[in-house]
Amino acid sequence: MCDCLVALPPATGGGTTLFAKNSDRPPSEPQDVAWSPSRRDVGSLRTTHIAIEPHASETLAALLSRPRWCWGAEHGVNEAGVAIGNEAIYTTLDPRRVPPALIGMDLVRLGLERAASAVEAVDAITGLVDRYGQGGSGHDPTGPDRPYWSSFLIADPADAWVIETSGRLWSAERVVQTRAISNRTTIPGFDAEHRHPRQPVERRVDPRLTASLAVLADRPVTVESLMAHLRSHDSCAEEGWSVCMHVPDVESTTSSMIVSLTSDRPSTAWFLTGSPCMNDYAQVAVDSTAEDSPRPTPRAPGEMTLNANQARRPREYDEEV
Repeated sequence: MCDCLVALPPATGGGTTLFAKNSDRPPSEPQDVAWSPSRRDVGSLRTTHIAIEPHASETLAALLSRPRWCWGAEHGVNEAGVAIGNEAIYTTLDPRRVPPALIGMDLVRLGLERAASAVEAVDAITGLVDRYGQGGSGHDPTGPDRPYWSSFLIADPADAWVIETSGRLWSAERVVQTRAISNRTTIPGFDAEHRHPRQPVERRVDPRLTASLAVLADRPVTVESLMAHLRSHDSCAEEGWSVCMHVPDVESTTSSMIVSLTSDRPSTAWFLTGSPCMNDYAQVAVDSTAEDSPRPTPRAPGEMTLNANQARRPREYDEEV
């Protein structure tokens, strides 16, 4: 589960694009925020499950929030001012029947490393989906095997896009002023054709998506309003399935990011790990000094934790959320 929002300059009133995401993962899964410096890959590049061809030139440096077990990232922002976050989505195509390939988190990191604009990130991600496909679990290999497809929200200081996928199929849509995505298909044509008919979006997804859209409709959108939203618990039809998520034995919000993207100066990001309702954001300038910037506070004492093997796997594909 995750929730992701963007507001372009007409909606923020300050000449900046604001991007925000909560990453919801198994409660016990550690996630780190780290600076990934520019590099030149030699030979093949090993992602979470497969090796791919390296980038033709040096990669872009990026600030990433990354589960420790995987190569990819839940969300991040690069030195060029591109921010990307992804969501798990389920469609009529069963992801459990597809061999390991790229996962959504790999595609987030690859997009950040290879794209200097939102349009370039769309081209990078969709090109990689076309060439390598998607497949394999998006969860720690010591826990349950849970593959899924991904949607992506991508932004730069002046532009934003949504990509939704089902295996190697994808659709992309440009954002007009604001957009929110969650754990369901939202591009109208793609949703009509591919959404899983028994996914319980009305109970576990739509209340969060509706709350995100309400925040974006209250102009101007600000860093403070996004922080309050990412910490909120009033967006659920079922207990715990809120924007700041607390579902014992299943998922909790384990990392959060807000980014202010501007064309005339380095981006400013606010990161935390753990639950937004229990931790403070650390402000980071996304430039050559980001490697030495303050790190987000660790999870507060008393926050719920579970062993990895306690995370439950849904019994049937049509129960996925």
